[in-house]
Amino acid sequence: MTSPSAGTRTLGRDGLVVSALGLGCMGMSQMYGTADRDESIATVHRALDLGVTFLDTADVYGDGHNEELVGEAIRGRRDEVQLATKFSLRRNDRGGMDIDGRPENVRACAEASLRRLRVDVIDLYYQHRVDPRVPIEDTVGAMAELVAQGKVRFLGLSEASAASVRRAVAVHPVAALQSEWSLWTRDVEAEVLGVAREHGIGVVPFSPLGRGFLTGAIRGPEDFADDDWRRGHPRFTGEAFEANLRLVDAVRAMAEEKGCTPGQLALAWVLAQGEDVVPIPGTKRRPYLEENAGALAVSLSAGDLARLGEIAPPGVAVGGRYVDSSYAYGDSPERGAA
Repeated sequence: MTSPSAGTRTLGRDGLVVSALGLGCMGMSQMYGTADRDESIATVHRALDLGVTFLDTADVYGDGHNEELVGEAIRGRRDEVQLATKFSLRRNDRGGMDIDGRPENVRACAEASLRRLRVDVIDLYYQHRVDPRVPIEDTVGAMAELVAQGKVRFLGLSEASAASVRRAVAVHPVAALQSEWSLWTRDVEAEVLGVAREHGIGVVPFSPLGRGFLTGAIRGPEDFADDDWRRGHPRFTGEAFEANLRLVDAVRAMAEEKGCTPGQLALAWVLAQGEDVVPIPGTKRRPYLEENAGALAVSLSAGDLARLGEIAPPGVAVGGRYVDSSYAYGDSPERGAA
């Protein structure tokens, strides 16, 4: 199967050029059921062959496993890749996550990521979540030191609030803001998107396929493996699941008219939101990667976009994005605050 070349887009004002479609690698190590290491590596290789060269990982994915896997997969092809990773999240012994934005942790995490990835420099380094206890100026200041040292090329934020974005860019330019954005999650459009664009920050939507739901392949809880975290997700349980299926069915009907898959239509919508938008759908299998890459060939007219806007207006999905609603759009304390 062949797919069109990904082409490129630019994130930020300082010239970070990446493929127009990226690859989220998290599922190769956690969350979405058991992964096959050989198939995961083959998927990365196939992505590079297709021109999907913007790879996204994080130190917390598989507790370092994902960075090691990505590092192994890009060995010998590093020059083809725009490599993004993240820091600040750590699993705790209570079954949850701690956020650590302290400068000393920034430096330690970066060194550990460089080792696991087997690279000399990280192209895009994100703060994975904003630390509610550490002023973002301190965190971004430490990240900026990594740029000055040549260990990181560009800086990013993930799931940061509008206020956090404004305070971060006062310290150092930010190339990219990663946040969830799809036909069923349009929260970012309310405020954060405008602030990002005000400061020339590119937007990197994760879960642009609604955690796989918008592909139409998920029709009931039995479609999830026993170890798939979506079994407990607010949008995939009970009445919310049934209500959200109506959105999927509307997307499927339109996709049939357009001669593409529901997932390709959903991705095409995200891609059409601007040349500063680079979605990173995740997959651990080559057939799904190839299907996703096919979205680049789907052309949407103004009428198509208007229709999709009616099918999936902001707030259309039933259920929260996370079990813990405080997990997104984080703020940090002001310097000197008690």
